[in-house]
Amino acid sequence: MQVFYLILSLSILVILHEFGHYITARWFKCRVEKFYLFFDPWFSIVKKKVGDTEYGIGWLPLGGYVKIAGMVDESMDTEAMKLPPKPYEFRSKPAWQRLIIMLGGIIVNILLAFVIYGMVLFIWGEEKVPNATVSNGIWCTDTLMIKSGGLENGDKIVAINGQKVNYFDDITSLLILNGGKSIEVNRNGVDTNIQLPIDLIGQLSKVKRTNTSLIIPRVPAIVGEFAKDDTSNAARAGIKYNDIIVMLDSTPISFMDQIGTYLQAKKNQQVAVTVIRGQQALHLTSKVDGDGKLGIALLSPDQYDSMGVYKLQKTKYSFFAAIPAGVGMTFEKLGNYVDQFKLILNPKTGGAKGIGGFKTIASVFPTAWGDWEGFWRITAFLSIILAFMNLLPIPALDGGHVLFTLVEMITGRKPSEKFLEYAQVVGMVLLFALMIYANGNDWFGWGRR
Repeated sequence: MQVFYLILSLSILVILHEFGHYITARWFKCRVEKFYLFFDPWFSIVKKKVGDTEYGIGWLPLGGYVKIAGMVDESMDTEAMKLPPKPYEFRSKPAWQRLIIMLGGIIVNILLAFVIYGMVLFIWGEEKVPNATVSNGIWCTDTLMIKSGGLENGDKIVAINGQKVNYFDDITSLLILNGGKSIEVNRNGVDTNIQLPIDLIGQLSKVKRTNTSLIIPRVPAIVGEFAKDDTSNAARAGIKYNDIIVMLDSTPISFMDQIGTYLQAKKNQQVAVTVIRGQQALHLTSKVDGDGKLGIALLSPDQYDSMGVYKLQKTKYSFFAAIPAGVGMTFEKLGNYVDQFKLILNPKTGGAKGIGGFKTIASVFPTAWGDWEGFWRITAFLSIILAFMNLLPIPALDGGHVLFTLVEMITGRKPSEKFLEYAQVVGMVLLFALMIYANGNDWFGWGRR
């Protein structure tokens, strides 16, 4: 399901990004020779020529492209560049028109993020958890936050690097972006300052995880709803929805995190589970799987809200309120991504170890069919990433072409076509090397050793 969501999302983003180049090229009367989803070396899956443009779907799902006549691009059609320029070619157009054509894809990606976030807010609204309402403190779903981050389950995070935390939902990103800085927590009624390691993001990159959040609110040990066909060890043992787990073997249990901590030493063993069901105490026996789990689900956020574990702040948006809110959300997400990018470039943080490829991207999509809110939120964020990465001044990316065009506009001297060809080759080699490294990280952990 995650692979399906990934392919669908990237297809939407690529088509619209390339449409940005296509439509601006057509506005300035440039001939567009090809418009492709995915790449088509040697052959295409589908293709059809309409007018001067061949539309098609390639077999190599690594992006897509438009081939604009008279432009040095990934097609490396050097023979055509040896001929005299024609009026309908990209190279014959004024620099300002060429600049707009190259920015067309980036502009469409940003506009797309505006629209998606706006529609998500209009249709589903927004839910946030005010940090002050989290009654039981935090649950570190990643044990590295305890070992290296210095946190403890039950801590109440007050501020990060001196900045008060207003919403619990922001804590994970704030922790990642503030490696090397301080956290103020209330631990058992006492205010304590903790120093985060500067290479926190690098340490996190070395660990394989299934949770996208480093911490979540600490919740009581009440069993969530099982699926109808659930075959987990907990279901087989007779544990049921709404059971309150109060003891594992002879160890008292109050919170869900205590269950995971205890079971890590009981992998592939049997444990005695004492639950309260209604007014009755039941003594059950369950097998623990190889990951140290019973297969117990959590309750829904609304249920925790009604129990007072935390409060959900729900905001509904009208259509006209959702649009500016979507614009604001886009720039907020863009700012966070730029901060993450800076961490990756800083060798002290070890952030480069966390660069991932398609497997990493797929892992953030929903695992179940029908979670369209999650799908569109991730697609909007990927659209922001695509816009930002394409603006980088690297040959073979839009930003490289933009840089050369800006230099031409400032100096009045146009780079030679031979220089552009060499720059394109260098840029493509760099991009392919980065792609190989990122996907190697996914499958073989090259940078995480």
